[in-house]
Amino acid sequence: MAFSLRQVAFAHPGRTVFDGLDLTLPAGRFIGIVGPNGCGKTTLLDLLCRHRLPDHGEIRYAGRPLAGFGKRALAREIALVPQDYGINFPFRVEEVVLMGRYPYTSRFGAPSSDDLDRVARVMADCGILDLRDRPVTTLSGGERQRVIFARGLAQDTPVLVLDEATANLDVRHALTLLDRVAARVREGRRTVIAVFQELNLAAAYSQELVLLDDGRVVAAGPTARVLTPENLEAVFGIQARVAVDDFTGRLQVRYKIAAEAAPADTAAAPVVMMRAGGVGGRG
Repeated sequence: MAFSLRQVAFAHPGRTVFDGLDLTLPAGRFIGIVGPNGCGKTTLLDLLCRHRLPDHGEIRYAGRPLAGFGKRALAREIALVPQDYGINFPFRVEEVVLMGRYPYTSRFGAPSSDDLDRVARVMADCGILDLRDRPVTTLSGGERQRVIFARGLAQDTPVLVLDEATANLDVRHALTLLDRVAARVREGRRTVIAVFQELNLAAAYSQELVLLDDGRVVAAGPTARVLTPENLEAVFGIQARVAVDDFTGRLQVRYKIAAEAAPADTAAAPVVMMRAGGVGGRG
């Protein structure tokens, strides 16, 4: 197993997020995490990356206590691609992507030819090779997000954690990058743990799904078993139909606000169908 959480508790000042969370995340799978805003999705990723420490309980990675990994050793195991990452200094794009190689270089050592080759490959994969000499502060939001994605791929870790990492991207680039990491999972080279705001991206790419609500796991397991109309109505208050779409060949969701949850003047609200690549809002 990649991660095992047992009786994990965590609270922000004045607000409990998790209280006795038990969860197992298998290795070698594309795992999606979905749930309403404020349910604990990003906090869970912070705990897995050890950006936050649990108040109680234990988190194990690859059979070992996560707390036993040093900072550099953990950076060789887990890479994070956040939704927003502030870079206010005008580093060149190539320099930012090269930061993903820091776990493998000495403090004052120069990057190796292998490091530079790897960085060039991931920049090409992310469609930013032509931007390599641009100051990152001059880029658009979507271009900057692809730079941060490339930095995570350059880190070349067994586990890649995505925190709504495609939310700022257009449909084509979002699908391209998710296709890239999904292919690495299928090839047995990576575990991906991804928070999604858009249900249809989660349905299309996740082999396993974790459905959170108010700091608890409502359901976890193979995506088709978790993404059911009953679970979606219980957690999101929506009516849904879940099926493999004949155009994409992937699991997709059609949904509308549940009748009892809809205001009187929106009772006839249209059904929403967003195919793989639909752009979700921030959560």
